[in-house]
Amino acid sequence: MGTIENRQDRPLPLAEQRRRNLPAGAALSWLDAGWRDLCHSPGPSLLYGLAVFLVSLGIVWGLFRFELDYILFPALAGFMVVGPVLAIGLYQKSRDIEAGQPVSLTRMIFVRAASGGQVWYAGAILCLLMLVWMRAAVIIYALFFGLRPFPGLHDVAAMLFLTPEGWAMLLVGTVAGGLFAAFSFAISTFAVPMLLDERVDAFTAMGTSISLVWNNLPVMLAWGAIVLGLFLLSVATGLLGLIVIFPLLGHATWHSYRAIK
Repeated sequence: MGTIENRQDRPLPLAEQRRRNLPAGAALSWLDAGWRDLCHSPGPSLLYGLAVFLVSLGIVWGLFRFELDYILFPALAGFMVVGPVLAIGLYQKSRDIEAGQPVSLTRMIFVRAASGGQVWYAGAILCLLMLVWMRAAVIIYALFFGLRPFPGLHDVAAMLFLTPEGWAMLLVGTVAGGLFAAFSFAISTFAVPMLLDERVDAFTAMGTSISLVWNNLPVMLAWGAIVLGLFLLSVATGLLGLIVIFPLLGHATWHSYRAIK
């Protein structure tokens, strides 16, 4: 009996401790919780989303102004890499609501993370990843089209869909981009909320995020699909949708972290 009791008291392996067995549909409950947080004193969240929209619009304008429109699509994809860091103020609001504290735009802007400067170190790593992705996208273009100048947004569809090189580049770019997006999503989705909430270093938070994503794959695939779909909706609205969608996803990401950590 003593042996059996000892076995029962033995802690589960770390991988088992991080498996929550949540159904894929749980991702919708995170979105619903995020919407409730958005509607709770909505002004600060919407101002936050407006600031993200204006900064994004300024970056897009700058790409066209300096004739860098050929990296527009990689830059839009890279936005999803650094998005978790940009949303840290939204995590703070959801955290305050959870703790019963008053919501303040000042607290959302001047966030005091439990991990201190580690959260900004993680942000620097994610920004570096975004730059690596943008460079990789340019290299992929060069591999298939050589030194041919970018034709501009008006003619890019014909170049991609009416030439063999275009189809090949789409295939390779989709596979490479998908792998890069999956890695970026895995290391960042829980890392930044964790750095806000706990006293850990950036690499521990990123490693833990990967473990949590891997051990809860069905619900995280559903969540990733929701994030991607809503981001594409924002792009389809000329980024105007970011004013509402970015805060919604930020608040919902906090609830995904609380559900799985």
